[in-house]
Amino acid sequence: MEPLDQNRSIDAHKLNHTTKVLNKFVPEGSILERLMNFAASVPDFRRCDKGNLRHRLQDIIILMILGRTCGHVGRSDIMEFGNHNLNKFRKMGMLKNGVPSEATLCRVENGIDDLAMADRMREFAGNFHEELLDACRDREIICVDGKAERGTVQENGRNPDIVSAYSYNTGITIATEACQEKSNEIKAVPILIDKIDISGRIVTADAMSMQKDIIERIRTKGGDFLIELKANQRSLRYGVEDSLKEHIPLCSYTEGPELGHGRIETRTYNIYDGLEIIADREKWGGNMTIIEYKSSTIKKSTGVCTSEKRLYVSSLPTDTPRLGAIVRNHWSIESMHWGLDVNLMQDKVKRKSAKAARNLDTIQRMVFSVFSIWKGLRKKRSDEGHKTKRLMVGSGDFGWNTLRLFELWKRWGGGVKKRNVYIALILV
Repeated sequence: MEPLDQNRSIDAHKLNHTTKVLNKFVPEGSILERLMNFAASVPDFRRCDKGNLRHRLQDIIILMILGRTCGHVGRSDIMEFGNHNLNKFRKMGMLKNGVPSEATLCRVENGIDDLAMADRMREFAGNFHEELLDACRDREIICVDGKAERGTVQENGRNPDIVSAYSYNTGITIATEACQEKSNEIKAVPILIDKIDISGRIVTADAMSMQKDIIERIRTKGGDFLIELKANQRSLRYGVEDSLKEHIPLCSYTEGPELGHGRIETRTYNIYDGLEIIADREKWGGNMTIIEYKSSTIKKSTGVCTSEKRLYVSSLPTDTPRLGAIVRNHWSIESMHWGLDVNLMQDKVKRKSAKAARNLDTIQRMVFSVFSIWKGLRKKRSDEGHKTKRLMVGSGDFGWNTLRLFELWKRWGGGVKKRNVYIALILV
């Protein structure tokens, strides 16, 4: 039996009648059209002027994105998804020679320029980021954090780390930066910050980013920061902790008790001015506000009570409203990482090279962003009184079915594990 990707072979880049109906199914400005533009902008690593290319690179990328959006994680599952929906793909002028083989999908993941693909993802996110941000009245919060690709092990025995900038307001990953093999987040975060516009925005990060160079870059680019303070800055951490015992907070407020996730939690925030507390303010570019966070948690099932205390420093003034909410909003990037692991099984998918791991990470973040974009645009246009019928793609017997996509979005809360879950992106 001939492989599926060799049946009825024609030139992958040759135009045929199917491309004439593309606009019928993919209206201008839709999410699917921009996804296709993203896929077309990724540089082709193959020798396009030589050899027998049976599949366009952009068709393969779209297949991988749509397949994973519908809950198909492995390459064989993506192939099955493509075969089941082959007629729909061909109506859009894609996969004219059938579905690529598993070996082809593997070569593509290993061959694509991971840096170029990550940059194209940033451009794709930027198209929607500003539009969704216009509908948000709050000041934007950009969460910065790293995530290890545990399905890939490098020659030195470490997992590759990818640092990302995640917009809490829009739910979109706006940029990523991979840590070098013998480096860590400390060197990757400044590069990431240089890629994005943080003027007038609040950057939140964990203690790893509490570095002089990172703080200086944020201040220079006109942004504010809120970063956790731990023992990696030993003198600052313990100096602040000792000084707080002798000072009275400028303001203090309590949230809760709140019931959630099987526990009852009460949170207290104490706000201090660092003018008399931080000794080496010049090192950090000026004065900083100190936020002391205390939580008391009771587990419902056992009744066990635990307490926790954390310290944060910020360039925001002490009278900034809801500083505690900004502290909690940083955890949204952890929720996004949880979604990548549970819904897309990122840590369980094994890749042999860091390059393939990053390309997989980019595709998975694109999938996660698609749902956030759809949800944000749906809400925005609903608030404006417009219909959402043509939000994703066209109408008729082909398009993004809003109700089914919304049902799939709700299923993402518990993970999309069914192989034939609602066909979200290209089927009615």
